Amino acid sequence: MSIYADSSFFMSVYLRDVHTPDALRRMRARRQIWLTPFHSVEIAHGIAQKVFRRDLSSGVADKIYKQLANDCDSGLWLLADLPAFIFETATELARKHVATLGTRTLDTIHVASALELKAAQFWTFDDRQAKLAKAVGLKVS
Repeated sequence: MSIYADSSFFMSVYLRDVHTPDALRRMRARRQIWLTPFHSVEIAHGIAQKVFRRDLSSGVADKIYKQLANDCDSGLWLLADLPAFIFETATELARKHVATLGTRTLDTIHVASALELKAAQFWTFDDRQAKLAKAVGLKVS
């Protein structure tokens, strides 16, 4: 079963937060979880923001980047390119759902990626993103 997890899931795997125990529990099932270049950008941005806010040292950030690279190299994540029609699908989602759900651009890109990759499940800790994913028929955990 392949799973699309948004960046909040990856951040909880690599940086301890309130969702970390749940993220690690899900990881124990050893399912295939996609990681796209979009995830990589969001993860790097999230880590760098923590360094900027002084919630994380640059040394710890470097260790996290290295661990992520090692996990990619070892096959922990199912690496995938961004789907070809991602932005068209995200635009369609925006037109149909954002006025009622208030989701952000990044949310629609994640949900569109899950749809285009034909994910069996969608994992997120973001409430707005979960609402959008459910609205388009994705199984959300």
